[in-house]
Order: sequence, then structure tokens, then C-alpha cells
Amino acid sequence: MTTTSLLLTVDEAAEHLRVSRWTVYNLIRSRTLRTVKIGRRRLVPVAALPECLEALEDAA
Repeated sequence: MTTTSLLLTVDEAAEHLRVSRWTVYNLIRSRTLRTVKIGRRRLVPVAALPECLEALEDAA
């Protein structure tokens, strides 16, 4: 990821979170991980990753 990247693909988000694509899609479905849709692509804002981790920590 470059420092100018604001959006990640689902695969990139999965790599950053060290989970599977399936897990990322489950986080998206449960609204734990915020995404944006541009055309047909579902992208994850870089700022959504720490938000997701915080929500998961609060739930634990």
C-alpha cells in the first residue's frame, strides 16, 4: 500500500487485517467494516480498518 492510497480492495483489506476474504465480507455484511461502492467495486477506506478493529475490541 502506498501512502497515497485512500481505498483498499477487499483482498487488500483482508491482507491488512490478516483474515480471509470471506471474513472481510462477513464484517461488511454485519456493518462492522465500513465500505464505499464505486461502480461495481466495493472498496474499503483505509480509515475504516482502525474503526473496525476498535469495534471488534469493544465486542470482545
